[in-house]
Amino acid sequence: MAGIYIHIPFCKEACFYCNFHFSTSMKLKYPVINAIVYELRLRHYKWKRYKYETVYFGGGTPSILSADNIQRILYELNLYYDISPDAEITLEANPDDLSSKKLREFKKAGINRLSIGIQSFSDMFLSFLNRSHTARQAHNVIKRAYDNGFENINIDLIYGIPRLTNEMWMETIQKTLEYKVPHISAYALTIEERTALNTYIKKGYVPKPSEEQAAEQFEIIRNELMKNDYLHYEISNFGKQGYLSKHNISYWKRIPYLGLGPSAHSFDGKQRRWNIANNYTYGKKVAKRKQYYEWENLSKENVYNEMIMTGLRTMWGVNMSDVERLGKKYIKYLQKTTKKYIEQNILFIENNHLKANPDKWFLIEGVIRDLFSVS
Repeated sequence: MAGIYIHIPFCKEACFYCNFHFSTSMKLKYPVINAIVYELRLRHYKWKRYKYETVYFGGGTPSILSADNIQRILYELNLYYDISPDAEITLEANPDDLSSKKLREFKKAGINRLSIGIQSFSDMFLSFLNRSHTARQAHNVIKRAYDNGFENINIDLIYGIPRLTNEMWMETIQKTLEYKVPHISAYALTIEERTALNTYIKKGYVPKPSEEQAAEQFEIIRNELMKNDYLHYEISNFGKQGYLSKHNISYWKRIPYLGLGPSAHSFDGKQRRWNIANNYTYGKKVAKRKQYYEWENLSKENVYNEMIMTGLRTMWGVNMSDVERLGKKYIKYLQKTTKKYIEQNILFIENNHLKANPDKWFLIEGVIRDLFSVS
C-alpha cells in the first residue's frame, strides 16, 4: 500500500498566513504540468512495485486547473502505476473555483473527494486572511458539491484568528454542522516566517494571535464535534466513521508515498526526498533529466524521532514494539523520557502503544520535542 501526492503550485491570491510553495502567476502552468507528467514517468522504475490506495492533489490551489489538466495527470498515473480502482482521489479546492460545471468535470475526471478551503464563514476574517472567496461562496459551495455527486467532503477551518471571539467560533462550528460534512480539518492560525502575516505583526499592523484563545477554541471545536459523533483521530482532524482521510493517515503511519511536482516530498521507508521549490528550475531540470531534488537517508535516530512526531499526534499513538525493534537504547530512552508525562496524565500506555491524552493534544508539540533523541 502507498500513496501519491501531486503538488500544484498555483494560487489566485497569496493568503497572508501561508508559507507553502506557490505562485500567483500562471505563466508556467503548462511547463509545470508537463514536468509533473515527465517526472512520474521517470520515477516509475522505483515506485511501480506498490499498490496505490490514495492520490492527493495539493498545493497551492489545484482547483485553479481545468478538469482536463487533472485528467491528464490521472491518465498518466494509471498508465505507469497500479492505482486501486477504489482509490481515494482528493482535490484541494477553493470555493470560488467550484462552479457546478467544474464540479461535474472534476468528478468525471476521477476526483472522488474534495478538501475545500473554507477557513471562515465571515467576510471580515476572510478579508483578514486575504482569501480569494466570500462568505456567500463558502456557504454555497458545500451544497453545490453535494448536488453534483460528491459525498466525501472535507472543509478546512482556521481558529485563533485575532478578534475571533469564542462566540464567533461557536457560530462557525454550528454552521459547519448544519452542512453535515463528513470530515473537518481545524487549524490554529500560526505565524510562519516569510509570510505577509508575520511581517504585519512585526510592524504592529495586526495583533499577534493569542495562544490562550487558540487553546480555548481548540477545546470548543473538539467538544462540539465529538458530541456530534466525529472521531478526533489526529490533532487537527475530525471525521465521521468511514470518512477519515486515508491519504493523511498514510503520512502519520509512515506508509510510503511518492511526491510529484515542485517542492513535493517523497518517503519510501528508508529515505526522504524533496523536490526543488522553484517552478521554473523544477520544470527545466526535469525536462533535461538533471537533478531536481535533494534527499536524506534516514538513520535509526531519524526513524525514532519520526515515530514520536507522527504517532503522538494521532489516536493510534506510537507502537512500542516498533521502537523496541530499533534497538534497546531507544525503548529505554523513551521509557525514561515519558515517565514524568505519564505521571502527569499527559501520556499513557494502552495495548503497548504510547498515546497522548486527547485533552492535552493542544500542548503535545512541546512534549514531542522533549522526547526526541538527539545525538
